[in-house]
Amino acid sequence: MTLLVTGANGQLGQELVRLGDDAIRIVGYGRQQLDVTNLQQCRDVIRAVRPDVIIHAAAYTAVDQAEMDADEAYRINAVGTRNLTLASHEQGAKICYISTDYVFDGSASRPYNEYDNTNPQSVYGKSKRAGEILLQSLSDRYFIVRTSWIYGKYGNNFVKTMLKLAKERDSVSIVHDQIGSPTYTLDIARFLVELVRTEAYGIYHASNSGVCTWFEFAKAIFEEIGSSIRTEPCTTEQFPRPAPRPAYSVMDHSAIRQNGFKDLRHWRDALRAYLKDCEG
Repeated sequence: MTLLVTGANGQLGQELVRLGDDAIRIVGYGRQQLDVTNLQQCRDVIRAVRPDVIIHAAAYTAVDQAEMDADEAYRINAVGTRNLTLASHEQGAKICYISTDYVFDGSASRPYNEYDNTNPQSVYGKSKRAGEILLQSLSDRYFIVRTSWIYGKYGNNFVKTMLKLAKERDSVSIVHDQIGSPTYTLDIARFLVELVRTEAYGIYHASNSGVCTWFEFAKAIFEEIGSSIRTEPCTTEQFPRPAPRPAYSVMDHSAIRQNGFKDLRHWRDALRAYLKDCEG
């Protein structure tokens, strides 16, 4: 089996391309090799590689910048997804689109099911939802995997920022009114490779299990590394950003359960594994 990964230079993409083995060949393409906004290039690359599956991890992810650059966000997240979907359909390949908890408005008080109505509030969320819709309308062999709060060995992320602040500061203020689930890139990558080998098509919510606020996540990071940095809770209003964040973006993993997959481990266990891996 040959698996093509778009966005291969991103946090998740770099994790995915390292999971190839004797049974699955994984080919990674960054933006320089595959510009998803170019339909002809998508067709040419997929025709040349002839993948059995495409994991589409390339995305415009600058959440705040998207508010001022909506055309570019839609061009990459919506039109780019359409282009890959058309090209994959022409070659008979499955396609797996990496989406986000930002497709929800965050007003819920219980975990979002895969089939709950979406209501994105930011340009980023709206553009990712547009990609989902285009994929669903143009392909009959697709997976949509929504994930949240990603961190890992590659690229910049919240955990790396906290580790840096622990060395530089005596105290830090972290938002305590946004609730979700952190996700370790290695865990989501392993799940994706398992998922796309099947034909259990549809929408999936996949994050590490368990729930926390950003404040609780930061405290856990500092506890795991034995840092004495003082952590203070604050509100979203105290740190206004151009793009609205979902206040509650916990996702129910019902599709994982219903299709017989093993759920991802608890976020605290994943954090420990990540920190241990970084030491090694």
